[in-house]
Amino acid sequence: MKSSPLAAVTAILAALLVVVTAGPALAHDALKSSNPAKDATVKSVDEVKLEFTGKIRMPFVSVRGPGDTQHQSGDPEVDGRVVTQRLKGELPDGDYTIAYRVVSSDGHPIEGEVPFTVKGASPSPSATPTQSASPAGSATAQPTDQPAAPEPAGSQPAQEVSAEDDAAAFPVWLLIVVGALVGIGIGFLLSARKKKP
Repeated sequence: MKSSPLAAVTAILAALLVVVTAGPALAHDALKSSNPAKDATVKSVDEVKLEFTGKIRMPFVSVRGPGDTQHQSGDPEVDGRVVTQRLKGELPDGDYTIAYRVVSSDGHPIEGEVPFTVKGASPSPSATPTQSASPAGSATAQPTDQPAAPEPAGSQPAQEVSAEDDAAAFPVWLLIVVGALVGIGIGFLLSARKKKP
């Protein structure tokens, strides 16, 4: 069956329209950088910062530590593309995970996790060993604090759910295929109309 040039042009235009309109779906904002960075080892942290590729709103940030304890303090602050979350003082040694969820400039939700490690943090004053007062000649005083129990060997930071994976899950290919089929169908309809006596 012959197809008219008009039908072919219509099909091409319909396919191009679908591709152009589907383009913005791939342009969701994403996490650009973080402080601490992903999988970084730092000595001290008293706040975390997340920078995105576009302006975001409605941020939620939590910082989980050993034993799934929460260390964030108050609500996160937004300054354009940067989100700052204060912590409850400096973090002790251990593995931590920053979990975040924000709404991007196009209304698309973005969420993910950033694991990092604190090592070499200065001990808190309460953890300093003290000697009990004893008469001269008595046995040497023992530290009052017991050593901390080691962390389980199997504890691993949560895998990061990147914003890029979230955006890539959007079925853009489905829109392209449907648009192309619609364009071809319109072309065949126009071609069939011209052949009627």
